[in-house]
Amino acid sequence: MAAFNTINNIPQALLDTLSILNFSKMSEIQEKAINPILEGKDILAQSKTGSGKTLAFGIPAVMQTDTGNNKPQTIIITPTRELAEQIAVELRKVAAYKANLKILTLYGGVPLRAQAESLAKGAHILIGTPGRIQDHLAKETLVLNDIKTLVLDEADRMLDMGFYDEIVKIASNMPRAKQTLLFSATFPEKIEKLAKALLKSPLSIKVDTLIAEDKIDEIVYETNDKFKTLTALIQSYKPESLLIFCNTKAEVMALTDKLYSHGHSVIDIHGDLDQRERNESVLLFSNASKRILVATDVASRGLDIKDIALVINYDLPFDKEVYTHRIGRTGRADAKGIALSLYGNNESEKCSYITSSARKGEMKDLRVDARFKMQSDFDTLGINGGKKTKLRAGDILGTFCKEIGIDNKHIGKITITETRSYVALHHTVIEKVFKALKKTTIKKKRYVAWIID
Repeated sequence: MAAFNTINNIPQALLDTLSILNFSKMSEIQEKAINPILEGKDILAQSKTGSGKTLAFGIPAVMQTDTGNNKPQTIIITPTRELAEQIAVELRKVAAYKANLKILTLYGGVPLRAQAESLAKGAHILIGTPGRIQDHLAKETLVLNDIKTLVLDEADRMLDMGFYDEIVKIASNMPRAKQTLLFSATFPEKIEKLAKALLKSPLSIKVDTLIAEDKIDEIVYETNDKFKTLTALIQSYKPESLLIFCNTKAEVMALTDKLYSHGHSVIDIHGDLDQRERNESVLLFSNASKRILVATDVASRGLDIKDIALVINYDLPFDKEVYTHRIGRTGRADAKGIALSLYGNNESEKCSYITSSARKGEMKDLRVDARFKMQSDFDTLGINGGKKTKLRAGDILGTFCKEIGIDNKHIGKITITETRSYVALHHTVIEKVFKALKKTTIKKKRYVAWIID
């Protein structure tokens, strides 16, 4: 794959930033899309999650932003809040080289007025969900007259959610001469219809559309007792991290409670949680404070959780595309993954699309360790300060090690958001840190801390 310095007119400062972020070679979608996007072409790209598409449209968006114009110039529409937030995090890292470039997210679960106030102050790149973008257009708190590029990410998912009319209506509020970039993992008829409505002589790109056979080991288990089988699989595979999918939020909550009562370190994510709770569920799982995440399909797309060792479909998904996106959470980048699916005697017809590609597993072949529990050595400490209070990971690390006397090996992943910080700490030291912060300052400032359950 080509290096990033083959991108047309890429500034050295951006190359340096990409190097700091450990990006050396472009992925296939980046190599095929970035220069044509910079040339102004419309793009129709088929590319699965994890292929690097965020930087494929993100690098040109950042490069082409005129920070002298404080109005939105690029708008990225996504199906979920989680994906919007994930894209924002990635783009802010890349945009670090460019002073005063403002990236703003627009999605539900957050007060409309606070977003409207941020929009009034000006922003260059907007990332949001169709419903919330329409809310702002209806209230005239958002004007898209200066949009140069419209990006539709995971467009198939948005159409599955019934957002066709909203997308077309939002696009009609932008200049006709805008550039449109459409990214989709699958190309159903509805995508073709949307592409014809919005794109002008697009360049078609198709990469990474199939899951490599040797990347993910797909196995199905027939069972009359799903929880008993799930327990046996956990105690046989002994994964470092496990993502379990259920079809309903009621099943997610029930299964989470059951796993917890059996001694596992588990958390859930579903549509009834507010945005902060959803973000924290993902964070606790990704920083290894929780080793099992039980989820509805809200988590099958748009969540950037790396190194998931095992995915289990506790409930069979309703169709093949959902199954593909679910198991795509494992085996990302150069890693290999395992995806297991459970089904009952009466479901063999329903899961024929899975059994045709997966091999059938036998319970008698499992080597079960009945004592094994997926327990974490870490818990997470929340701190009421973040980027807005100029709090950095190095400041927290320095205070914990030098002032409080915590060994570096007992400190895990540190995550800094706009208003909060989260620190994974070994369970043997978290109480000590929590108590010490009541009388210890970080950068000469006292912060409130709490332990997250």
